[in-house]
Amino acid sequence: MNDSGGEGLPAGDRDELNALRQRVHALESAGPPRAARHHPFRMLGSVLLILLAALLSLLSVVAVWANSIVQDTDRYVATVGPLASDPAVQKAVTNRVTGAVLAQIDVDALVKELTDAASQRGVPPKLSQLLGNLKGPIDNGLKQLVNSTVERVVTSSAFETVWVNGNRRAHSALDKALTGRSDGAVKLENNQVVIDLGPIVADVKNQLVDAGFSAASKIPAVHTTFVVFASKDIGRIRSYVRVLEILGGWLPVIALLIAAAGVYVAFNRRHALIGTALAVFVAMLVLGIGLTVARDVYLDHLPPGASQAAAGSVYDALVKFLRAGVRALAAVALFTAAGAFLSGPSRVAVLTRTGCRRGVRGLREGATSAGLRLGAVGRFVHRFKPWIGAAILLVAAVVLFTWSYPTTAVVVWTAALTLVAFALREFLDAP
Repeated sequence: MNDSGGEGLPAGDRDELNALRQRVHALESAGPPRAARHHPFRMLGSVLLILLAALLSLLSVVAVWANSIVQDTDRYVATVGPLASDPAVQKAVTNRVTGAVLAQIDVDALVKELTDAASQRGVPPKLSQLLGNLKGPIDNGLKQLVNSTVERVVTSSAFETVWVNGNRRAHSALDKALTGRSDGAVKLENNQVVIDLGPIVADVKNQLVDAGFSAASKIPAVHTTFVVFASKDIGRIRSYVRVLEILGGWLPVIALLIAAAGVYVAFNRRHALIGTALAVFVAMLVLGIGLTVARDVYLDHLPPGASQAAAGSVYDALVKFLRAGVRALAAVALFTAAGAFLSGPSRVAVLTRTGCRRGVRGLREGATSAGLRLGAVGRFVHRFKPWIGAAILLVAAVVLFTWSYPTTAVVVWTAALTLVAFALREFLDAP
């Protein structure tokens, strides 16, 4: 080994050794380091900006969700469409329509019509009297007939089609209901957002007539309703939705800018980035817990007679994409915190980076021994390695921010492909 040291080492290790020697020499030439002046107001400002960014990230997720529900018809239909096959909703609709149909059928008139017909045919008086006592059995049989007919309609594929198409046409009316301007098939009544089930009643009426129950033809047009959302605070919720609708497109950008400002003014920006990511993760955790608590509170304050099972299904459907957004942003925050930590000088981070670098380098040396020649590509990657890394992170950020509704799977796959891109960069780095 000569004075310069490193003879006999692979080319990559020799370059790294020389770079370390130059860094040590530069540090020794600079003299003793001066103690950094940590201004308390600067630190406090960074902390406050990070906390504000975390709070705005929570509001941003809710704002984007509210904005999509109000303005995006396809997202609204994708949200409420699956409710057509939900057992709890089907049962609630069946009970509602059955009650509306039975309320229009006069059982006493049916019994009288039956006894009159029997008398006209010369039936003995005692038998006619027995027919008059059949009100109870006729009532029970009628309930079973109507209920089975309604259930058959509600559980059919035709009902799913009617449900989806009806909600698509009614989306503009729901928009008006949530923003204070209500009319149409979906409207605001008694602090409730309701849907008119009149077409379903008409379909049941036709099926009863086709089944031989001619008395059903006398049922008039009935406009019974199904409650999508009910709350005594609907007016206040409507105001919140309107505000979030206005801010939906701007809050994420504002939150990102404030987070960047909090990291920029910090003394240790890597630590500040880790703190920001963890603060956002905690905010998403709080929001997730809040959605669960809000569900219980909402169900406890339902109007009398409302189906808790159906209301729970509707609530879960409406916040489904909100929960997906919460999980996605939480995953982004965790990956960001992990990346910032692994880029630091801690022993775990150094060992992790060294192990990955050596593994990729071993693959490259094996491929080179097998005849692979990187040539100009390797020299290009070695020269612009930092810029290539920045471009990889930029592409990953653009993918996440331009994806319409990123899910946890999208975040995980983006992180995995980012790691693969960095590994490929290390593999192609051949000076």
